[in-house]
Amino acid sequence: MARNNAILNNSPAFRNSGGYAPAPEYNQAPATQQQWGQPQQQWGQPQQQWGQPQQQAPGYQAPQPQQAGYSPADLEAMYNRPAATGFDTGRMTWRNTMNAITATFGVIIAVAFVIMMLPTVTALVMGTEEGRQIGFAFASIAAIVGAIGSFVTVLVNAFKKTPSMWVTLAYAVFEGLLLGGISLFFETVYPGIVLQAVIGTLAVAGSITVLFRMGKLRTSPKLTKMFLIAFGAYFVFTLVNLVLVLLGVTNLRTGMLGVVIGLVAVALASYSLVMDLEVIRNGVDSGAPKAYAWTAALGLAVTVVWMYTEILRILAILRDS
Repeated sequence: MARNNAILNNSPAFRNSGGYAPAPEYNQAPATQQQWGQPQQQWGQPQQQWGQPQQQAPGYQAPQPQQAGYSPADLEAMYNRPAATGFDTGRMTWRNTMNAITATFGVIIAVAFVIMMLPTVTALVMGTEEGRQIGFAFASIAAIVGAIGSFVTVLVNAFKKTPSMWVTLAYAVFEGLLLGGISLFFETVYPGIVLQAVIGTLAVAGSITVLFRMGKLRTSPKLTKMFLIAFGAYFVFTLVNLVLVLLGVTNLRTGMLGVVIGLVAVALASYSLVMDLEVIRNGVDSGAPKAYAWTAALGLAVTVVWMYTEILRILAILRDS
């Protein structure tokens, strides 16, 4: 993330090399010998009066010059202004980052809820069991569209030079479609499992966030290297298992092996969440542009959704055992 604030760099107050506003200059008349009551003359200009040719009574005070073209009222108004916020400076703050995170998760949850309610709504509208099946079909199509769309939006965000709020919100919509379809399937087979998975995800993610803010959890180069190796192994295992499932050979994500793999995945997602929180903290501390708050929200959403799906799988395996 950028460390320089473009708003401040373009400000007129920082255009000179010193970084400060230029010092005021005063027009001062040279000292000349004159009789009391005689008009002053400027240097090199005979008979040119300084100010107005009038007598000055004892105790007369010359008017104070204005500083840098500002009147005393302007300076007083500047001093009374409140401190600049992240909105004023265009910098990334905890506040605008939390707003982006809230909006992203709000869209995901709202879209997922709509998809999960499709069978119920279609059954009520059509009044038959066939309507419920149509709702399931729509939810399945929505999950496929969501899987493709979320993958594309993540790639777009990765290669996009400038962070975009619309890319993050588009990802939230697609992720909601995918998450709603998956949750509907598991909820149909294992009633009540979605609520359990949501509670488990909130417990794990909430605990990690609290411990991070307390300074108890931090990343390290060694742990990050171990995380990358473990994540690579997990990714290869997932691809192999997907091929075996599509070929109808077997499913390795069952039984105790499935539980162990799921626990490893939750641990990886937990460390990824710590990494995301550190990225957000570094962005806020370094004064990154506030648009990066949406990138942080997208990364956090990917991690939390991953954690939720893994907890959902673990609960499903335990239900079957």
